[in-house]
Amino acid sequence: MVASPSPTPSIQDRFFADVPCFGCGPGNAKGLQLKSFEGPDDTVRAVFQPWPEHDNGLGFLNGGIIATLLDCHSAAAVVLGAQQRGLVPDGTLQYVTAGIDVSYRRPSPLHEPAELVARLVSADDQQIAVDAELWWQDKLRATASSTWKRWRPRPASGH
Repeated sequence: MVASPSPTPSIQDRFFADVPCFGCGPGNAKGLQLKSFEGPDDTVRAVFQPWPEHDNGLGFLNGGIIATLLDCHSAAAVVLGAQQRGLVPDGTLQYVTAGIDVSYRRPSPLHEPAELVARLVSADDQQIAVDAELWWQDKLRATASSTWKRWRPRPASGH
């Protein structure tokens, strides 16, 4: 089930190349550097190779890293889906995670690549819902359902 590399730039590199997010920001040299790509059937897909530092102490992928991967991979689905639906004029990430529910089903690999799959469940101008999954050896390892709210910066109040 591992996705083949895409000849096109990742969603992160296309839409938020300078963002310093730890999980998916190309602008963070010490971050996870997650690269997500448009997949078949309205999915977004990524392959992630864990680092030895991501060990949970028992030889598996740390749960916090899994949650970060699922959250940041969902961000790629959000920005791509919002852009495709005309919800944002320039394809930038204008939504933030309002909530995420992660379920761990089986231990996840530490020394082999895992695949991430995300799908938009619903989308409108104010809110986007995404389901994401982490797979290894054709078995579902973790799932996440997240809600993203539209973020609009407010001008400084001056006090």
